[in-house]
Amino acid sequence: MTKFFKIICVLLLSLILIGLGAIWYVGAWNLVFPSHQHDTQAPTIPSDLSGPTVLVFSKTNSFRHYDGIEAGGRALGAIASSRGWGMFQTENGAVFNLADLQQFDAVVFLNASGDMLSDEQEHAFQQWLQAGGGWIGIHAAGDDSHIGWQWYRDNLIGADFTAHPMNPQLQRATVAMENHDHPVNQGIPDVWDHMDEWYSWEKSSRGEGFTILATLDENSYSPIQKMFGKEVDLRMGDHPVVWTHCVARGAAVYTAMGHTTEAFDKPEFLKLLENSLDWVMTDDSCRQKSSLR
Repeated sequence: MTKFFKIICVLLLSLILIGLGAIWYVGAWNLVFPSHQHDTQAPTIPSDLSGPTVLVFSKTNSFRHYDGIEAGGRALGAIASSRGWGMFQTENGAVFNLADLQQFDAVVFLNASGDMLSDEQEHAFQQWLQAGGGWIGIHAAGDDSHIGWQWYRDNLIGADFTAHPMNPQLQRATVAMENHDHPVNQGIPDVWDHMDEWYSWEKSSRGEGFTILATLDENSYSPIQKMFGKEVDLRMGDHPVVWTHCVARGAAVYTAMGHTTEAFDKPEFLKLLENSLDWVMTDDSCRQKSSLR
């Protein structure tokens, strides 16, 4: 083996290691190498949880939003503390059994992604929510890593994810609130600016019976992108970024925001999260609708 060949091999190996390190650093390891590992031993839930209780679930078997998960956990913890709510955060999917879920009034999928739960765990969550639980999905909870769970797509997201801008990835855009009388929107300005990674879907979930609470002004950012040498138009026309849905007796809220640390510093977004938690845990409108069917 010549000296030159050895140098080439060392350089190639170095590039491979740097590339793998970069994939891990940006949180894309499981996006490139998706995991289908499901937890089997449930975590120990603190015995001192009191009042309305929130389960924050941030397992990532696909892309991992490190900053969004860390900052989101702190923000939700601060909200829970200020309201006297109990909160337990875990990445252990085995908590999704009926006995443990019944200890919680709300479940938050905080940038949870990928094939997170076994079939039995998915079914337990579905039963719990339909019986009157409350769910909030944040950002990656609505991406395309959940495509293997059709019930989730149909009942909580209502549309098929397409892409998000990459040039630049994070953009400041204008959020316009709808349904101003809805409890989730109380105390939030009708129009506000927000920096985030803006998801697009094939169509608005409005057409599938979801209640839209906020939309994105597509003229306020750049939804037309050049990707891999091609121009991709991510405009939706009707572009929801916050919506709700009744799932039998259960209440659900999804927000596309929450990619970065800074998102969880935004007063309007924090108010949205607090209102959403309050609504899914205390409002009876979904239970009343269900009783009328």
